[in-house]
Amino acid sequence: MSENRIERDIFIHAPLQKVWDLVSRPAWWVGEEEPDHVEIDVNRVVATCKYGDFPVLTEKVDAPTYLACRWASSYPGEEPKEGNSTLVEFSLAPEKGGTRLRVVETGFAYLNASEAERRKFFEDNTQGWAQMLDYIHHQAK
Repeated sequence: MSENRIERDIFIHAPLQKVWDLVSRPAWWVGEEEPDHVEIDVNRVVATCKYGDFPVLTEKVDAPTYLACRWASSYPGEEPKEGNSTLVEFSLAPEKGGTRLRVVETGFAYLNASEAERRKFFEDNTQGWAQMLDYIHHQAK
């Protein structure tokens, strides 16, 4: 499977701290816009949305410029682990007049699923990031 990495970036006409405050909200990107419910426990968040429950593990934080989380987006309700999860990285950089937000999600090729299922998971998340970046762009205004 050649599709293992989704990369998206967007320029947002807002200060870095404002964008960081939005991006660092627990699991805002799990469902359509805001999760219905969020349960927070140190480095683990469980977000509930119309697609199910999604545990999200925080891997690394370097506020206000970097956040990495692991989730099992294609396996609702399952704890993220090797074989069922991908890594999502958010990088923020100040840019003249605003902030550049970059999202990278990797690990689709290593999911314990058929090639057709991995391709579907990749395509679903590719579409999802387009929606979520549009959402964060509008929230930052």
